[in-house]
Amino acid sequence: MQIIHKPKLLDQFRYLIRTKHYSIRTENTYFNWVKRFIFFHDKQHPATLNDNAVNKFLTHLAVVENVSGSTQNQALSALKLFYKEILKKPLIFLENYQIAKKTITVPVVFTKNEAARVINLLDGIHRLMILLMYGSGLRLMECVRLRVKDIDFESKKIFVRSGKGNKDRVTILPQSVVSDLHKQLKKVKIIHEQDLEQGYGRTYLPFALDKKYPSAGKELGWQYVFPSSKLSVDPRSGLKRRHHISESMLQKAVKKTIKQSGINKMGSPHTFRHSFATHLLQSGYDIPTVQKLLGHTDVRTTMVYLHVMEKDKIEVVSPADMIE
Repeated sequence: MQIIHKPKLLDQFRYLIRTKHYSIRTENTYFNWVKRFIFFHDKQHPATLNDNAVNKFLTHLAVVENVSGSTQNQALSALKLFYKEILKKPLIFLENYQIAKKTITVPVVFTKNEAARVINLLDGIHRLMILLMYGSGLRLMECVRLRVKDIDFESKKIFVRSGKGNKDRVTILPQSVVSDLHKQLKKVKIIHEQDLEQGYGRTYLPFALDKKYPSAGKELGWQYVFPSSKLSVDPRSGLKRRHHISESMLQKAVKKTIKQSGINKMGSPHTFRHSFATHLLQSGYDIPTVQKLLGHTDVRTTMVYLHVMEKDKIEVVSPADMIE
């Protein structure tokens, strides 16, 4: 008789995350948190570790490793899911742990002149991507994951699919990118046709859509607007295909360009999303409109940009300027 071995707990957890259609980033992050938890307790079987063991781990993260509140919450979310779905032992008594301090920071924002300086120093695909983030308020991963079908030139809209919190939204397509975007999509078409000729060309589809629509993965509309320069093996399916451009490439290019520009701010690609929101508010657009374009669930998140405007607005006249 053939003996069927039950998958290891961590393998079960990884499979669970995939069935919930979480991104591969979240999959790896949650997997690593549970793994760290097990190693923290000297590789004890997690079924023998109760709520107090989780409290101890969370306290260690806050006190010893000095992680942020959001990082601690991320670890907690992973462990809650693991205990509830895999061990079938929901965590209940999670009150006796040191809560990591939540740092309230005002986002870095470029002035309009600073944004223009950085953008004009960039070139090629990097310039187009940053201009899109600044002109549409896209997050970094929303930009790199953009699909051909989600750009509507006629209505001047960009459809953001499965953004933060797995939510869809619509934002504006700036006129300033239209010409370069058309050129980019022509390049995408040529690359895609070459991939198809070589027996590839099937892109990744979310939410198991490739099973529902078997031919959709080979359609031009589903291809990434900013494809990688080379094919790679999908770690989930094992298929060789063309993924989107690496976000780290854009981050490095922007960091280098900000330094080159002489702007003494700790900027990044995400700074252009912050600048998008702030500059819209400065132009007189209301909070609900900006909130909708950014995809914020809580209006308080959007209102942070009002604090940025107040911080930058100083109406006090210096005594040194009063000397006659």
